[in-house]
Amino acid sequence: MFSLAGEKSAANTARAMLNYLWLALVSLAVLIGAATGRLPEVTAGAFSMAETAVMKIALPLVGVMALWLGLMRLAERSGLVQQLARLLRPVMRWLFPDVPADHPAQGSMLMNMAANMLGLSNAATPLGLRAMRDLETLNRTPGTATDAMVMFLAINTSSIQLIPATAIAILAAQGSKDPTAIVGTALLATTFSSIAGIGAVKWLQSWRAFRAAPADDAPASATAALPSAEAETVALPEPAPLTPAGKTTLALLGAAFAALFVWIVVAPQSYRDAASALHHAIFPANVAAPAADASATQGVFLRVIGTLSLMAVPLMLLFFPLYAALRRVKIYEEFIEGAKDGFGVATRVVPFLVAILVAIGMFRGAGGIEAMKSLLAPVLVPLGFPPDLLPLALVRPLSGSASLAMFSELVQTTGADSLVSRMAGTIYGSTETTFYVIAVYFGSVGIRRTRHAVAAGLFADFVGIVASVAICRLMFG
Repeated sequence: MFSLAGEKSAANTARAMLNYLWLALVSLAVLIGAATGRLPEVTAGAFSMAETAVMKIALPLVGVMALWLGLMRLAERSGLVQQLARLLRPVMRWLFPDVPADHPAQGSMLMNMAANMLGLSNAATPLGLRAMRDLETLNRTPGTATDAMVMFLAINTSSIQLIPATAIAILAAQGSKDPTAIVGTALLATTFSSIAGIGAVKWLQSWRAFRAAPADDAPASATAALPSAEAETVALPEPAPLTPAGKTTLALLGAAFAALFVWIVVAPQSYRDAASALHHAIFPANVAAPAADASATQGVFLRVIGTLSLMAVPLMLLFFPLYAALRRVKIYEEFIEGAKDGFGVATRVVPFLVAILVAIGMFRGAGGIEAMKSLLAPVLVPLGFPPDLLPLALVRPLSGSASLAMFSELVQTTGADSLVSRMAGTIYGSTETTFYVIAVYFGSVGIRRTRHAVAAGLFADFVGIVASVAICRLMFG
């Protein structure tokens, strides 16, 4: 067993990791900027990213958070979350052994994972923030990430991606003849990265440097203030059972959505023609009809995934309130109670976002990314890694908007159907903005000691990048 002094030293080591990383980015940005005469760009990057953190990320998140926290409140009060968690109990028990099977965090995490797999990023983030808040109720060392939190973050940063919608859209916009060619490569790459991320968490959590401090070291007042899992579970009122009429209503709804799903997948053109005719019959001529898409020319697999993405959010927006109403839950009142927390969660994220994004903006403004590309090119070329991909690979874990801009520029420069563009699309679709996710998710519950979350997330990103390049070379030559 480790001594108490050893545990404290290990906790200090883990606590310092993100501090050193942040300081390194800021210091290198200033030094490189001074050496290359780009200090104005360093300053501009800092202020621009500070504004982005608040005005373009945190504030827009308030409304979305209120919506999804309200829906999660309905799912929780109706017993839907608990039922979903019981269905996948074996897998969740292995991934999260410290989270009770009937705890609300189980359902929140499951829904977040499903949203990530379908590419529903707008839905996945609020659900993930709700999951972190639920996991915090089990945390006996406030401010320090638990094993369950780190595992959840690793799964988020390496989530299996069924369809990389954004990357496909960029390729299509640049005139690619087959923009969906990266679906299979992204699916394989994210499978490898998910296995790597989960394995890294399981392995690293036993290292001395990443062990959590004993719960006895936590301030007594902070620990006492945390609600226990049992208390939160017991406090949930038991909803009324479904009546035969309620079961019939849900069965009819399920049948209707299943029929619509099959129709869209099997005959997308017929569905669009019928929807267009109905639109013109209902709306005035000055109300624009929905734009046509290319789904009719896609394969069945892509149409299935695309239809799932299309229908998932509307189905949840209808099903959660309906199911809660059928179980006698006061849906409007409960939705309002859940939505109240949206502003608080979004504003708690602001300091963490500002810290991470400012450091990234300064480093990018100083030309640090380009300098690393020039230095590493002689090593990468013999390994079969195109140097043009290096900026994207380095920026992807740091900034979603910056990596999207780099990917778009790369596609425009090298051609939408080039091997490099397909590699870049696979990398973009199979990796995540690890530092952004850590800043937002951990920041929402005040976690400052991230333990092995950064190491596991970056390892998953690394595996995803390597797998993307290797798989694209095998598939596209």
